[in-house]
Amino acid sequence: MRTRLVATAAALAVLPLALTTAPADGAAGTLPGTTCPVFPADSWWHADVSALPVHARSAQWLAHMSPDRRLHPDFGPSFLQTPVDYGIPITVVGRTHKKVAVRFQYSAESDRVRYPLGKDTRIEGGRSSTGDRHAIVVDRSTCRLYETFATRQDKNGRWQAGSGAVWKLRSNALRPQGWTSADAAGLPVLPGLLRYDEVRRGRVDHAIRFTTDVTDRSHLWPARHDAGSVSDRSYPPMGARFRLSASFPISSYRKDTQVVLRAMKRYGLVLADNGQPWFFQGTRDARWRSAFLDDLKRIPASAFVAVDTASLQVRPNSARVRRP
Repeated sequence: MRTRLVATAAALAVLPLALTTAPADGAAGTLPGTTCPVFPADSWWHADVSALPVHARSAQWLAHMSPDRRLHPDFGPSFLQTPVDYGIPITVVGRTHKKVAVRFQYSAESDRVRYPLGKDTRIEGGRSSTGDRHAIVVDRSTCRLYETFATRQDKNGRWQAGSGAVWKLRSNALRPQGWTSADAAGLPVLPGLLRYDEVRRGRVDHAIRFTTDVTDRSHLWPARHDAGSVSDRSYPPMGARFRLSASFPISSYRKDTQVVLRAMKRYGLVLADNGQPWFFQGTRDARWRSAFLDDLKRIPASAFVAVDTASLQVRPNSARVRRP
């Protein structure tokens, strides 16, 4: 993972995000630039986990996840350390966008269709990056989500990627059991990204994607895949959901940070990939402000517990949840 330079005083002297009135509870918002939901309102991503029981292995998992650390927003200004800012960008395209063949390293577990990639496709870290190079593309005409990992276009213009997955944003269908996606957990990346627009409007209505360094070779519904380095159930599995304690005080935080903290109490975090402990992901967006990001870095990992989401499951092959 990347490290960042300390922001200058001038960069920190910024105003909070302008918050607007939150929308009515229960509805999954649409992705900006589209009329598409970021998966249905009854998706596991939008499930309220604030009243779920603590998982029986919560203490064991947390003990192996550097609980003395603080959370780290893995998005925001790069301060010229990279050609582009940190974060995972989203590209929105229309019906007429050309679709291309992609050669996959993990072709047996990738959706082998044509993907709407082109010169306009924004790639995590930039096209010369040696990092994860996620590409997240939404076709607003069909509400299809196309995600690739280790995305690259060779000198002959041909597209290559480590893996690729296609999702219907109006569906709760999951990938086949055992299949990866653009994420180690076999889950979509998009719904777990913190977005500027939702923080600005005053409500984040979904779980947030995060990473840790050592994981078990197992996964929990609705995750479909794992890439752990140990076979030890005292280490966290892919798909594990973590919730910020309801008693954690938030009044000393900025108003925009409080929006995120409330989401972490209600929807939590989801372990979606291997990486630096407690790095959580957001979109690449020039509007993220340094003071907000620094405030997020004050959140202690020790204030989280793992929750048991088994009671939410309706069917093993669907991300739809039981709702009160």
